Amino acid sequence: MFLPLKDINPTRRRPIATYSLIAANIAVFIYQLSLGNRLGSIFVAAYGATPYEIAHMTDLVGQATQGAGMIHYPGPHPIFLTLFTSMFMHGGVAHLAGNMLFLWIFGNNVEDLLGPFKFLIFYLASGLAAHALHIASNPASTIPTIGASGAISGLLAAYLVAFPRARVLTLVFLGFFIRMAVLPAFVIIIYWFVIQFIFGLASLGGTAEGGVAWFAHVGGFLAGIALIYAMAGRTIYRMRREG
Repeated sequence: MFLPLKDINPTRRRPIATYSLIAANIAVFIYQLSLGNRLGSIFVAAYGATPYEIAHMTDLVGQATQGAGMIHYPGPHPIFLTLFTSMFMHGGVAHLAGNMLFLWIFGNNVEDLLGPFKFLIFYLASGLAAHALHIASNPASTIPTIGASGAISGLLAAYLVAFPRARVLTLVFLGFFIRMAVLPAFVIIIYWFVIQFIFGLASLGGTAEGGVAWFAHVGGFLAGIALIYAMAGRTIYRMRREG
């Protein structure tokens, strides 16, 4: 198992969009915590992307809370906006920290390649593609999907395409032994994708194991490959010729 800590891949400019996304995710998580357990759970259900709600364009949370005499806390209308709001919500500190670590490590170089505006478009499009494959794999699920993982999966794919040999300072877990190593990015990212794909196949026909939407990761990753070639293909080919 690998845990990347830092890449050794300098950028030319300050990654404003990456910083802004990290700040937005942290701000939303703090707001979630401020709601407490009961309202926080309703908030997640309302603004998370629930496959059944998207597939049927219906607000289950608004109906349930109103019918039960609880606080009416409907999700956004139209309901497909939850595909965006859910990207900024997380299920706990570890979930948030892991996603923000990956965004911090790999996002700045992708932003440096694309520029901040195109980077934001890339990020959101990867997240939407992640949702699309997750919903297609289990359209009857009533479990809200939250987290930036799908969008960050797209960033990992873009980093793999553009900077496959960039060096990454990594914690390597070998059973009870832990050591620090500098590994090429392609080793870490390909290993990560293979794990997502294997567990995604294993989750077919059931709920996401451990609350992880594996096919969202796969969808975001595949979209990231297509998007980075579409948005920066010429630059990447030039980098390879020069590099």
